[in-house]
Amino acid sequence: MKWVTFQGDNGERTGVLSGDVIHAMPPGVTLLDLVGRGADGLREAGEEAISASAKVRLGEVTLMAPIPRPPSIRASLCFLDHLRNCQAALGASRVLADTWYRIPAFYFACPATVLGPYDDAPTAPGSAWQDFELEIAAVIGTSGRDLTVEQAERAIIGYTIFNDWSARDLQQLEGQLAIGQAKGKDSGVTLGPYLVTPDELETYRHPSHPDKLDLRVTAMVNDTVIGSGSTAQMDWSFGELISYASRGVKLTPGDVIGSGTVPTCTLIEHLSLTALESFPGWLRDGDVVTLKVQGLGETRQTVRASGAPQPLAARPNPDAAPAPARVNRAPALVPYTRGLHQVADRVWAWTLPDGGYGWSNAGLVAGDGASLLVDTLFDLALTREMLTAMKPVTDRAPVTDALITHSNGDHTHGNQLLDGSVRIIAAKGTAEEIAHGMPPEMLAMTQTANLGPVATPYARERFGHFDFSGIKVRNADETFDRELTIDVGGRQVNLLNLGPAHTAADSVVHVPDAGVLFGGDLLFIGCTPIVWAGPIANWVAACDTMIAMDAPIVVPGHGPVTDPDGIRAVRGYLAHVAEQAEAAYRRGLSWAEAADTIDLGEYATWLDAERVVVNVYQRYRELAPDTPQLEIMGLLVIQAEWLAKRSS
Repeated sequence: MKWVTFQGDNGERTGVLSGDVIHAMPPGVTLLDLVGRGADGLREAGEEAISASAKVRLGEVTLMAPIPRPPSIRASLCFLDHLRNCQAALGASRVLADTWYRIPAFYFACPATVLGPYDDAPTAPGSAWQDFELEIAAVIGTSGRDLTVEQAERAIIGYTIFNDWSARDLQQLEGQLAIGQAKGKDSGVTLGPYLVTPDELETYRHPSHPDKLDLRVTAMVNDTVIGSGSTAQMDWSFGELISYASRGVKLTPGDVIGSGTVPTCTLIEHLSLTALESFPGWLRDGDVVTLKVQGLGETRQTVRASGAPQPLAARPNPDAAPAPARVNRAPALVPYTRGLHQVADRVWAWTLPDGGYGWSNAGLVAGDGASLLVDTLFDLALTREMLTAMKPVTDRAPVTDALITHSNGDHTHGNQLLDGSVRIIAAKGTAEEIAHGMPPEMLAMTQTANLGPVATPYARERFGHFDFSGIKVRNADETFDRELTIDVGGRQVNLLNLGPAHTAADSVVHVPDAGVLFGGDLLFIGCTPIVWAGPIANWVAACDTMIAMDAPIVVPGHGPVTDPDGIRAVRGYLAHVAEQAEAAYRRGLSWAEAADTIDLGEYATWLDAERVVVNVYQRYRELAPDTPQLEIMGLLVIQAEWLAKRSS
């Protein structure tokens, strides 16, 4: 039999499904009540319902979870290939610890967040890595403790689909405590669409392993197949799992026991830190997740974004060395404070001290009835703050165009907040890099990953201030190659792509009638530039081009508003590092040795001096193209270690 719980005109009911007809039980009788009668009692109740006249069309009701409020939920990890795939996805070995082969592991899930098969599925508050897991569940029908494997098998009264919704970033963070699952698994457990009694599934018993069901499964997001497989791949059987769970504990009718994830039927298994372009992406608001299981039906749910979590202040770690004060000491033409500053006639700079990772600048150029926005910011909250501050200007001169200077997220992640009528402009190389670059939510790894005792606090201090959830990439509407002149409410504004340098393309904005140059991340003032693309010689040439423009007011991508002397300082740093790296290369030093021994001279006091690691590495790649390519997270770790050596 297939048992369902449904919401109809007369409230919550339960019944037996036959085709598209539900044979309903009397009001007030729950499936949990019936399960408590055992297999024989459940069958008798079903026969009575089928012979009675109370029928409801399936299409006229809303299916709930078969048991909406189970006494307990245990989610297990009985598919070891799933675990191997997860470890590999996060850069670890596929070899499992011996303990996985000794006990069938499980954890307790939250009965308070059970979802029906077609309910909207909320994301975990604060998570940017929402995921699903296709599992099946066995439901207990007979009370018992200290069960043998055979007794445990006989205690199963039915099976259902089980979707263990998972917030992978929260799970990654909580996993470092080694005390089990918590908020990473609390956002929801889907059960349904029905509870299928074991007799209906006997034909699916695996011929060589009759203790396992061989049910074909498929997981889809927006009707694109993510993974497929069979429940026969379980390394631990339900009988073994339930026997283990019952040790010293009385299992009760209605307890739900999840199987663990069928390998490939979850997003995280498809993640590769070395091939992010192949990753289908974490779940976003509006995505539709469909799970199909042979003999058990299908669930189909729409993901819905949750609100931000209530903030909690982190406690100071008494064993950690205090982070040194970060003060950008570069001279500033206007006060270097957080907010909007007018720098010329109808031209404003938005500045965010101290200019380190993510603390970027933006700008606004207003004309008659129209404005140009230069860049957005690292997350949605920062961008909203900036756009709100600009409203006294943009209410009179609405933003009609936005120039994105380059592809990095601290200059693009807020694009989605711009009105659909705003034309976003970028260099071709910038648009291509945005289209194929790291998904915004992957930056949450800097906040949650265990990068070791040195790099973990470094990454969290640098990136822990930002919220990477809810960001949807909005790319350019129009691109240009090297130069483009636009009219902004009667004002001429020149856009020039001077890259590749910092990234694959780096554009600047020159407002001739105001004498203002927005330099994007070709300019870091009082903080160290970082070469993600290069070549460095091209960046030096870009500095020469900007100096030649002779704009008295220069707004950098990071750091305080400056003048041409600020550009000269950036040029000096780049030339110095390139020269030092080349000399080390000629002496036969490795790039790591060169970065470790370089004399930064007058530039040693700039914020984020550890970025010299990346800059020397990139110069070596120019000199020796066979230098192995390193991932961004790896370079971040090396930067942290470089800084730690000089801070001890």
